[in-house]
Amino acid sequence: QVQFVESGGGLVQPGGSLRLSCAASGFTLDYYAIGWFRQAPGKEREGVSCIGSSNGDTYNADSVKGRFTVSRDNAKNTVFLQMNSLKPEDTAVYYCAALPLSTYYSGTYYWGVQNAYKYWGQGTQVTVSS
Repeated sequence: QVQFVESGGGLVQPGGSLRLSCAASGFTLDYYAIGWFRQAPGKEREGVSCIGSSNGDTYNADSVKGRFTVSRDNAKNTVFLQMNSLKPEDTAVYYCAALPLSTYYSGTYYWGVQNAYKYWGQGTQVTVSS
């Protein structure tokens, strides 16, 4: 059974930090790039960050550059999104998603193309408010 389970969301004050995790079971993350997406109320889901085959291959949306860091621990079959200096506009449901590395490195799809991803987490709420 394939599962991609998110955790780590919650309520945090502006300027605070959270770390989101996505733990995979039923498939091996070694063979996937991971994207992080978010959907704020009344808005479309947007790409936030992604990571390729290693922690040295990462990308971030302009809105989160310098604040968010995506990483992976293949031994734990888990990926992370460290979110620092959080702002109220970061409030959203956050999703992890897995993209086959063969697709990621093919050049056919930009990392933010959502319909290319094979597996999705259930989403976790992040609320930034004082």
